[in-house]
Amino acid sequence: MKHLFSLDGRVALVTGGSRGIGRMITEGFLAYGAKVYICARKRAACEATAAELSAGGAQCIALEADLSTLDGVRALAAQIAEREPKLEILVNNAGAAWGAAFDEFPESGWDKVVDLNVKAPFFLTQALAPQLRAAASAERPAKVINIASIDGIFVNPRETYSYSASKAGIIHLTRRMAAKLVADHVNVTAIAPGAFASNMNKEARDNPEGTAKAVPARRVGETEDMAAAAIYLASRAGDYVVGATLTVDGGVAYAMPGFSGRELFDL
Repeated sequence: MKHLFSLDGRVALVTGGSRGIGRMITEGFLAYGAKVYICARKRAACEATAAELSAGGAQCIALEADLSTLDGVRALAAQIAEREPKLEILVNNAGAAWGAAFDEFPESGWDKVVDLNVKAPFFLTQALAPQLRAAASAERPAKVINIASIDGIFVNPRETYSYSASKAGIIHLTRRMAAKLVADHVNVTAIAPGAFASNMNKEARDNPEGTAKAVPARRVGETEDMAAAAIYLASRAGDYVVGATLTVDGGVAYAMPGFSGRELFDL
């Protein structure tokens, strides 16, 4: 039982791992013994994060990657294949958001978000399937963890049409991919975060006390909250979890009576 959450000897890739939720997950994986590749569009920032997180002997390797195109997705998969014959854990975290009024919402805001949030996770998982299958066994499945959002579960009153649609889409895509890949001993799951401090959630980053008033748990998410959820799904502890989306939001999506969630966005 004491080894349920160990990631010793496991190799992971966390897309968008240089900051925000991706970095939180990376920190957790490294602390529990995994070797972690992180990628981002900005090489310098990614390398700086990798160097910082490698202090003390952890193995964090930075890769430059642009997942907004299929060529970029395949290039990242090729970089991993050159370095690792097996990949035990893939975290599809890289994402984008866009807000605009309904009557003015642009096609560019649709395509950018849906391509990065839904298309890229599917095709990156497809491209890395040989490494995931090579690492997988009935006794120790490989893991794919998609990062969704509570915006894919409840209606955010802000006009983020493509973001909400993409996150609902990745939740259902998680189920569909899980149904296929479980036969290969590759477990696909998702995490739906709520308010965590990041560049994408500037309210939680810049006004955590105000944001916390609108969360039933009365605080924003911390690094340990996100890391723990990802470690659970990635480790032996989560080996019997298939196709599920783990909501990590302090109670917003399934809130107490009288709490609509709207308060979170009307501070």
